[in-house]
Amino acid sequence: MATSGTVDFNLSIAEIIEEAYERCGLELRTGYDAKTARRSLNLLFSDWANRGLNLWVVEEVTQTMAQLSTTSAITEYPLGTITLTVAASANLTIGETITGSVSGATAKVITKPTATTITITVPVGTFVATDDVTGSTSGTVTAVTTVPSLIDTQATVDILEAVIRRDGSDISIGRISRGDYLAIPDKTSQGRPTQYYIDRQITPIITVWPAPINSTDQLVYYRVKRIEDVGTSQNTPDVPFRFLPCLVAGLSYYLAVKRAPQRIGLLKQMYDEEWQRAAAEDSERVALRLVPTQQSLRI
Repeated sequence: MATSGTVDFNLSIAEIIEEAYERCGLELRTGYDAKTARRSLNLLFSDWANRGLNLWVVEEVTQTMAQLSTTSAITEYPLGTITLTVAASANLTIGETITGSVSGATAKVITKPTATTITITVPVGTFVATDDVTGSTSGTVTAVTTVPSLIDTQATVDILEAVIRRDGSDISIGRISRGDYLAIPDKTSQGRPTQYYIDRQITPIITVWPAPINSTDQLVYYRVKRIEDVGTSQNTPDVPFRFLPCLVAGLSYYLAVKRAPQRIGLLKQMYDEEWQRAAAEDSERVALRLVPTQQSLRI
């Protein structure tokens, strides 16, 4: 007998919802049934971000460092990219602070990707389309043509590891806690960054230390992004095919809590089993390396 010759099986959001309702012993009948199921799916994705690493949403990000002078440099960067489009960016200076004429919002210039765009730090305040922005050092005044979006940065869940890249050479840098960063006496001293601290706000920020010594070093890191929202029922989920059984089982359990309480126990058990299998498969297959600490070497 012939096989299909295809390996592109997937389910739409509508089909996932239908399968979940059937496992609850129910039928999808109304628009509200679909709406409440999509809401449950988005909550399920939020829970997955808390359960552990989802490898398919890991992304490499490269961020160029920014120094304004030998005594001033940017140490706080968004975990992602925030882009401001202006009439002309040529005369703005890397590292300087820009201020909106109408909104009063401020941010620092990180890079100038094109003649009309700049990447900026997380704004203090909110830029508006009627703003002109003024550079604190250059004195340049230019009009805002597109206000910056925080979505890319806010989609960052966490980062896994980071390096500083200089002249094609990467040096690993270590993550420190809020308290460790607070204890650093001179946070403005400049050099090649060796440590970083993550401030996990709604718009998360990475802070490096020492402060960048130039505007050419690059911070390269792997970040974990949010799984994309469900959207409409015609979409497909932002998950690999191997997580489809877990996705359906999880939605079935969530719907049972609302619609089929008599099946909660069974469907929760199925979901837990599916999650364990999927999570165990979604891992890096590398050799185990154990590094002893100095304390363990004491005689």
